[in-house]
Amino acid sequence: MSFPSSPSFASSLQGSSASHPLSPYGWDDDWAAEFAPYAGQGLLPGRVVRVDRGQCDVVTPHGTLRADTAFVVPRDPMRIVCTGDWVAVDPDGDPQFVRTLLPRRTAFVRSTSSQRSEGQVLATNVDHIAICVSLAVELDLGRVERFLALAMSSSSGDALLRDGASAADGAAQPIVVLTKADLVPDTATLSYLVQDIEAIAPGVQVLPVSSATGEGLDVFAAIVAGGTSVLLGASGAGKSTLANTLLGRDVMEVQAARDVDGKGRHTTTTRNLLVLPSGGVLIDTPGLRGVGLWDAETGVGQVFSEIEELAEQCRFHDCAHESEPGCAVLAAIEDGSLSERRLDSFRKLLRENQRIVAKTDARVRSEMLREWKRRGAEGRAAMDAKRGRLR
Repeated sequence: MSFPSSPSFASSLQGSSASHPLSPYGWDDDWAAEFAPYAGQGLLPGRVVRVDRGQCDVVTPHGTLRADTAFVVPRDPMRIVCTGDWVAVDPDGDPQFVRTLLPRRTAFVRSTSSQRSEGQVLATNVDHIAICVSLAVELDLGRVERFLALAMSSSSGDALLRDGASAADGAAQPIVVLTKADLVPDTATLSYLVQDIEAIAPGVQVLPVSSATGEGLDVFAAIVAGGTSVLLGASGAGKSTLANTLLGRDVMEVQAARDVDGKGRHTTTTRNLLVLPSGGVLIDTPGLRGVGLWDAETGVGQVFSEIEELAEQCRFHDCAHESEPGCAVLAAIEDGSLSERRLDSFRKLLRENQRIVAKTDARVRSEMLREWKRRGAEGRAAMDAKRGRLR
């Protein structure tokens, strides 16, 4: 595929960030300051627009070049060059190498299926995370909650590359994009579906769109014009079609979803960074089958903020919301203000995230072991009491 280029790429690197040849790709004064130590070494700044098998396409002020990524800590999965990264490239090398990554402002990370508890960085330096959900199939609320938990935990990616960074350094804003809105039979039904998502996505904008009719596209285009956005979702969610519509031409290959279940095929096989004609940068990604949590405790708390608030009203500060007296969470279940599905999803995501963290954190493993022993003792005591009554 070809990448958008600017006629000013042959111009000088001097001047303000607004006139810089990389400004369409998100270059600004802060990136210029980060790159300053490398400018004197004769290196070129660039943004990674595609990664494939140890090599990447990097757009630089002199054009797009192919660079090898092996030089940048190849054995650390969290520091592997990723689409969206800003890098310093040696333009005179043979082959050309990415010499270093600039500190990441944000990073969207999921856990891999590996038993070693590894994280996989899917996109970096993004301002908006568009979670694409197809309305051609039944809504999977639990999957949306999972995506949101990861998105809300994708704040500062700087911690991957620089000491002293914290979540307050920056944050990518999630948005739920309900694609294929034209397939919903009536506006009332569409309104109910939007409300269902809004109920599980506190403070998150929910936007129905249709690439076929143009519904909602003006609003979405205005959002993504303000920085870098990444499209995430399952295969068949309409991500590539949405990208093509915003680009005004067919750049990403698409295929129709299967009629039997509405699922799509993996037509997008790499993560691609694209400059939009109306402004902004878009990263299209392959469909995600698995969305494992990775250090997402903060995100889980935000997604289930109503449960966190209820928990503060429980009689016991370490209430597990199972059978304890004075549990405000269980009281909300009983009066119908909180659904059991919502609580079950909250528990599931917390347990999963704790297991992931425990693989690399001895303190968390110790706490989990103590909790298992405590619950085991309580279970044995209850069984002994029951047997005593039977005698």
